[in-house]
Amino acid sequence: MGLTSIGKLFFSARQKALERHFGEGLALQEAVLKYLLEQGKLTEFGRRFGFENIKNYEDFARLVPKNDYESLKADIDRMRRGESDILWPGRTKWFTKSSGTTNDKSKFIPVTVEGLKNLHYKGGKDVMAFYLKNHPESRIFDGKGLILGGSHQPNYSVSGSLVGDLSAILIENINPLANLVRTPKKSTALLADFEEKRDRIARETMHQNVTNLSGVPSWMLSVLVRVLELSGKSSIDEIWPNLEVFFHGGIAFTPYRHQYEQMIRLPKMKYMETYNASEGFFGIQNDLSDPSMTLMLDYGVFYEFQEIGCREGDIVPLAGVETGKNYAMLISTSCGLWRYMIGDTIKFTSLNPYKFVITGRTKYFINAFGEELIMDNAEKGLAYACEQTGAEILEYTVAPVFMDEQAKCRHQWLIEFARKPENIEHFAQLLDQKLQALNSDYEAKRSHDITLQHLEIVEARSGLFNDWLKQRGKLGGQHKIPRLSNSRKHIEELLGMN
Repeated sequence: MGLTSIGKLFFSARQKALERHFGEGLALQEAVLKYLLEQGKLTEFGRRFGFENIKNYEDFARLVPKNDYESLKADIDRMRRGESDILWPGRTKWFTKSSGTTNDKSKFIPVTVEGLKNLHYKGGKDVMAFYLKNHPESRIFDGKGLILGGSHQPNYSVSGSLVGDLSAILIENINPLANLVRTPKKSTALLADFEEKRDRIARETMHQNVTNLSGVPSWMLSVLVRVLELSGKSSIDEIWPNLEVFFHGGIAFTPYRHQYEQMIRLPKMKYMETYNASEGFFGIQNDLSDPSMTLMLDYGVFYEFQEIGCREGDIVPLAGVETGKNYAMLISTSCGLWRYMIGDTIKFTSLNPYKFVITGRTKYFINAFGEELIMDNAEKGLAYACEQTGAEILEYTVAPVFMDEQAKCRHQWLIEFARKPENIEHFAQLLDQKLQALNSDYEAKRSHDITLQHLEIVEARSGLFNDWLKQRGKLGGQHKIPRLSNSRKHIEELLGMN
C-alpha cells in the first residue's frame, strides 16, 4: 500500500467529522466557548474578569472587554518572560512574531501547546482532508510537499522558548513522520536569510518529485523563478510533472494567479486557499469552484463579528451574522487571546455552512475623502484592469495625495509590474472605472473630479518592494506589503528608493 493510500485512510474519519460544519455550526461554537471558559477560569486573566460568573455568551460579552494587541501586550510580555497561567493555563514556550499590519512595532502572539495542536496543525490536516475528499484520484503523498517557511530565534533568555514566524514554529515542532512527505530539509527551511534560503530550496528540490506547494504566493513565486533559473527550463511542469496543487494563504492570490498559470502549465493544477494567520487557522476553501472559504468552527476558536461602520460595541456571535455585510472579526482562542480584534475583515457568502471571503484589513483601507476604499475593491479593480490589458502585477501599495500644488486630491498607486500594460494611462482609466462600479462611495467622490481626481499610477522599478522589505529586515517569511493606507509614510519611503 502506497503512502497516498495510507494517507486517505488516515483522513477518512476526520472527513466524516467535518460534515458537522454543514448544519451544526452553532452547536460547535457553543462547545468551543464552554471549553475556553473552563480553561480561562484557571488563569489570571479569567480571575481578573470574573470567568467564574460567566454562564453564557451574554455574560461573556458583558464581562470581558474587547481587546487588541496593545491591551494584551503587558500580559503577553509576562508570558514571554516565563510566567505561567496568565492568559492560558501553564507556561507558553512559543510566540509568533507578526508584522502583518501597518504598525512598525512587532507583535508577539502566544502559541500554546493546545493552540499548536488544535488550531494550527488541525487546520493543516483539514486542508488535506478536504482536498483528498474532493480529489480521490490524487497521488499527493507519492511525492513531497514543498513547504515555504520562515525562521525563529531564542525568546529573551528563557530556556527552550522560541519566537519567530509561525511557519518556522510549525516546522520546528512537526511530527518527524511528516518529514517523509515534505521538503526542503529543516535546516534549509529555517534559514533566516531569504535570498540564501531561496537558492538552497531551489537546489534541493529541483530534482525531487514535488507534488504540492504550500506558502505565501509572493514568496513561493520567487522560489519558483529561482528553480527555473537554475534548471534552464521554461515551465515548472518540466521539472515537477506530478505537481497537482498549491495551498496558498497570507495574501490575496488574484494578482499572482496569471503568473502561476503561465509558469505551471499542467491542466490538472489546482489552487486552494487557506486562511491561516499567526493568531490561528480560520478558514479553508473546501470547494475549488467556489472562492469562499468554510469557517472552521471546532478548532478552539470562538468567533465574534462587528459590522464595519456600526457604532462601538455592536458585536454579535456567529448566530447574529448576515450575508453581504462587511465584518471585522474578533477571536477568543486556546492560545490565550480573548475577544481579540484580529484586524481582518470578512464578508459571509453563506450561512449553512458558514462560508466567507476575506475583504481586507481594518487598517488596510483608504478613507481620506469619504471614499471608503477597501482591499477587496482594490484587488478586483486590478484584476479587471489586468484582464483587459494583459498586464501582470507583482506588488503594489496605495496612499492618498491629500493636496498637490494645484490643490488636487487623488489616490496614488505604486505598482511593480511583471508585465507592463501597453498604455499605463488606459490601465489607470480601466482601474478607476472598475473601482467606481464596485464602490458607490468612491464613485460619488469621483463625480465630476470635484472631491477626488483621477487616480495616478507610478511604475515601480523591478525589485523595489523586496529591496524595501530587505532594508527593514522583513524579506521572506510571512511579511507582507501594506496594500492600502491613509498615511503616506510607507509610500514615501518606497518612492524615495524607486
